[in-house]
Amino acid sequence: MQHRIVVLGAGYAGAAAAGRLARRLHGDDVALTLVNAEPDFVERVRLHQLATGQELRNRPFGAMFEGTGVTLRVARVTAVDVDRREVTVADAHGARDVLGYDTLVYALGSGWNDQGVPGTAEHAVQIAGRPGALRARERLARLGAGRPVLVVGGGLTGLEAAAEIAEARPDLSVSLATRGALGDWLSPKGRRHLRKVFDGLGVTVHEQTAVTGVEADRVTTAAGGTVPAAVTVWTTGFAVHPLAQATALDVTDTGQIVVDATMRSVSHPDVYAVGDAAMAMGPGDKPLRMSCATGTPMAWQAADAIAARLTGRKVPKVPMRYFNQCISLGRRQGLVQYVTADDRAVRAALTGRPAAVYKELICKGAAWAVANPMLALPTRRRRLVPAPVPADAAAGTPA
Repeated sequence: MQHRIVVLGAGYAGAAAAGRLARRLHGDDVALTLVNAEPDFVERVRLHQLATGQELRNRPFGAMFEGTGVTLRVARVTAVDVDRREVTVADAHGARDVLGYDTLVYALGSGWNDQGVPGTAEHAVQIAGRPGALRARERLARLGAGRPVLVVGGGLTGLEAAAEIAEARPDLSVSLATRGALGDWLSPKGRRHLRKVFDGLGVTVHEQTAVTGVEADRVTTAAGGTVPAAVTVWTTGFAVHPLAQATALDVTDTGQIVVDATMRSVSHPDVYAVGDAAMAMGPGDKPLRMSCATGTPMAWQAADAIAARLTGRKVPKVPMRYFNQCISLGRRQGLVQYVTADDRAVRAALTGRPAAVYKELICKGAAWAVANPMLALPTRRRRLVPAPVPADAAAGTPA
């Protein structure tokens, strides 16, 4: 019988894991199924571009995985039973099916996190997924000149969103609210460049500002003030898909699956978790952050570990580490902040047009690797090692 591998979720991490497994394992031995709610790959790192009216390239999974041996199931995952090794899915028409597995790769990722702030769900828009980015695009397109747009959140997503909106719509009044100082985790050079770009784009920055409520035309702050906002774009971090918390898997308080260095669940050895869905430790015994830069290497680690264990080879354990943080600041400016292995900024930073080109190459490279799974790495398909035959079965039973 074929070994059944089911990959749940086809973002950067899930799609990369499926493609790498297809390259590592022989199709005669493995039935590899990729489950995703949408038929196309979404470049999440470009959703701020989609929100401002730019068109993104269509990347259908059917074409991407044609001829690889990966079976695509366009369906939504509704339940995972890790004791019975079963996944329940539902298609667009509501028809349900149950998929059995021998090895599960959980990569359902994350969505936006409203942090429990009143009014956020009703009045704010988000760009953590394609549906949200399209809603933001519609709302922004309806705004007339001079109308205020507020981006809440001073992390990478918030910085990119504010710069992109300000560059694409210089007629709008764009501002950003952040709990700390602007780019306070960056090096001095990085902070200076970020402020210079924001000043040039006309982005007003509200520093040391915690938003405590969202209304249709404004937000309220912890200091008791208000900031006008015809559109509020919420970018205060991500919340993982809630499904794992309903299983017997060992998860954190935030719902991330706890994994070892090979991305294997510490409670269920037939389950691997990658991307935002997993809690893995990096250099300095610090949790790896939610990002594409983390998810893709995690997927490689998991796929290589699965392939090694199934083919009887030594399990590779490549240390996870960071090199830089790449930030697009519109289409013409960028910032590449170089960091230590555990993601702390160092003095060196690449800025300006060269940084924008570098970030664009990184985005294109990540998408190309997902869209060309059989070309991104030399194919070395290994045959599975047969499972040991129990002694009583090998001896046979009396006729």
